[in-house]
Amino acid sequence: MSTAAIKRYSVAEYLAIERESDVKHEFFDGELFAMAGGSRAHNLLSLNMAAELRDALKHSPCEVYPSDMRVELPTGLYAYPDVSVVCSEPRFEGDRQDVLLNPLVIVEVLSPSTEAYDRGTKFEHYGRLPSLREYVLVSQDRVNVEHFSRSSADEDWVFTRSTGTDTTTRFAAIDRALALSGIYAKVELDSIGAAAAPPPRNNESRPR
Repeated sequence: MSTAAIKRYSVAEYLAIERESDVKHEFFDGELFAMAGGSRAHNLLSLNMAAELRDALKHSPCEVYPSDMRVELPTGLYAYPDVSVVCSEPRFEGDRQDVLLNPLVIVEVLSPSTEAYDRGTKFEHYGRLPSLREYVLVSQDRVNVEHFSRSSADEDWVFTRSTGTDTTTRFAAIDRALALSGIYAKVELDSIGAAAAPPPRNNESRPR
């Protein structure tokens, strides 16, 4: 039984497709991975986090980007973090300013189908980014925010966790603390409970 060959694309082909596509795709090793739309909770958490960070950093030189900003990683992965923050002069690939190269902070909202990927392989990709000082994971099914922070690209990651809507969570890289009540505003928590799935291949969707 023959297996159809996986179609592979160059980076230039990927970016050309992506800039005309209504569907966002991650890109790695010549393959496109379609990203499905997020759940209500996922969208609220992503928006709340971006808004809280924007307000906390409005008098600083930092810029906060939502999930439409692509990030290129040294491993060749092109990803769409749910939220990214850059505090130095932003650097971009090419002239379009739609592929960020130097985020300081990256936030991902966890989903049952992507949690293993976000904690494992994707974190390994992100960890190769010299500018990255903080990787933040936000749970959908409970009030739980996890931080992995480092002071330089050569340092080990330090883990901290914040739980409960009466607490704050501190972003070491930007020296700001955010209230979890703001991050989880209007989010109806539920026990999703589905087993985490491996990242899909060949244009399959990554539900969020």
